[in-house]
Formats: sequence, C-alpha cells, structure tokens
Amino acid sequence: MFLLPIKTKFRGNAPYSDGIGEDIIDEALDLFRANCLFRNFEIKGNADRVLIYLILFISQCLGSLNKNMPQSEAYKSLNTLALSNFSIPSDPGFPLNAMYQGPTDKFQAGKLL
Repeated sequence: MFLLPIKTKFRGNAPYSDGIGEDIIDEALDLFRANCLFRNFEIKGNADRVLIYLILFISQCLGSLNKNMPQSEAYKSLNTLALSNFSIPSDPGFPLNAMYQGPTDKFQAGKLL
C-alpha cells in the first residue's frame, strides 16, 4: 500500500503536504457513495487499494453511528473507533487479505499502524 500525503497537523507515518488541494481522504469521502455501490472494483495500482481501505473504514464509521445519537456522543464514538486496534493486511481479521500483500517485516507493519 502507498503512504500518500494527507493534509493534517498531526504527526504520523504519512508524509505531510500543505500545498495539495485534495488528498486521498478527501477523494475517498467525495467518491464514497459511488464507489460503495460497485460490485466489482478494478484495481489499477496501490492508490486504488488505499481508496478501497478508506471506503471500508468510512463504512465502519457510519455503521458505528446511530440516527438519534447526539453530536457529542457521535464524536466520542468515532474517536474511539479511530484509536482502537484495527486489522492490517495479513491479519486474520482483515476482510480483504486476498487483495493485499501483507507487510514483509516489522518496520513495514509499524508504518501501517
């Protein structure tokens, strides 16, 4: 998977880029409705794999929210979800292990977390 630049003020593994107009997260949010309706998705490169991973995460975020949930409770729920442990490629709980190559060493696995 690629570590694409994102617009953020938080330190992390992804490269920081202030000058980009739209990052991969913006693209995933913009294309979420159209992409989640596709039964098949042609993968042309690693950026498409990142997009699929983000679509799955957005789906998980929406699934954790309730229609009648107050905004403060929704914020806490999403914050908890973002900080919780999640599966990476090659983990038993990862839903798309057939499409992703797992990390080859601990350094690569650490970059995905």
